[in-house]
Amino acid sequence: MIDVKQLKYFVTIAEEGQVTKAAQKLHIAQPPLSQQLKQLEEELGVSLFDRKAKKMELTAPGKAFYEKAKQLLRQLDDAISEVKEIEMGTAGTLAVGCVKSCFYYLAQAIHQFHEQFPNVTFHLREGDTFSICQLLQERHIDIGIVRLPIDSSHYDIIPLPSDRYVAVLPKHWALSRSALSMRDFAEWPLLLLHRVHGAGQYERVVAECRRHGFEPNILCECPDATILLSLVAEGIGATIVPQSTVALFRLPGIKELEIIDSSMTAEAAVILDRQRYLPKSAHHFLDLLQQTAAMDQQ
Repeated sequence: MIDVKQLKYFVTIAEEGQVTKAAQKLHIAQPPLSQQLKQLEEELGVSLFDRKAKKMELTAPGKAFYEKAKQLLRQLDDAISEVKEIEMGTAGTLAVGCVKSCFYYLAQAIHQFHEQFPNVTFHLREGDTFSICQLLQERHIDIGIVRLPIDSSHYDIIPLPSDRYVAVLPKHWALSRSALSMRDFAEWPLLLLHRVHGAGQYERVVAECRRHGFEPNILCECPDATILLSLVAEGIGATIVPQSTVALFRLPGIKELEIIDSSMTAEAAVILDRQRYLPKSAHHFLDLLQQTAAMDQQ
């Protein structure tokens, strides 16, 4: 069986033209090198060199084998370098799942991460919190970015800065106020974020409306923040979403207003599968994500 060492020896002899010079370059004695070449030729069943007085020249099979051997050695070197870079977290693919209302955190971190680690590529998946948790459990992603609450029994949770809720109304609605109270929403149809499964922002907003003494008129519920904002821009109704969501998906037909008498905050978090190995690139990205989110909150 031909091994990598024999290929390296053969290529060096071909490039040096002499066993003596090749042995010196390889820092080995000449007899073992000659023996390795003899074994290689016996394995292949061909003569790789024409032995002349002062120089060894490749035969036709030797030339063909030389080109293939060089290619194989280059590929091996590339593979070794790639594996080392992946282990160091400076190359490879990082799979991240993110709730759309949390894209604000993700977009800034990816931009800075790419500047530091240009050889790491991203595979992004989008969904509501339930979907992102499923993707993580099924190992389709390395990292999930979700809105809380979630069942924490299966995950390691790294909190991200909390985010205040704001009102988003159609721009053409005639309002003289620069801020709203929760009671104002009793008059309007509401479009609310709602997970496919489980409790989250929808239940939080409904509970806040009831705390202020009214039952919300919910026209639409949807897990996709951009769809809700698009409907608001069309004048369908109003919505209550995290402020960072509006900052990232600011459509021309909407306006954002503060809610002065609500203490609601939206909590975001990174979730990790505690039973799974996390690549170094993911650790680098997590560090940068937390730094970026903390700086943005200052």
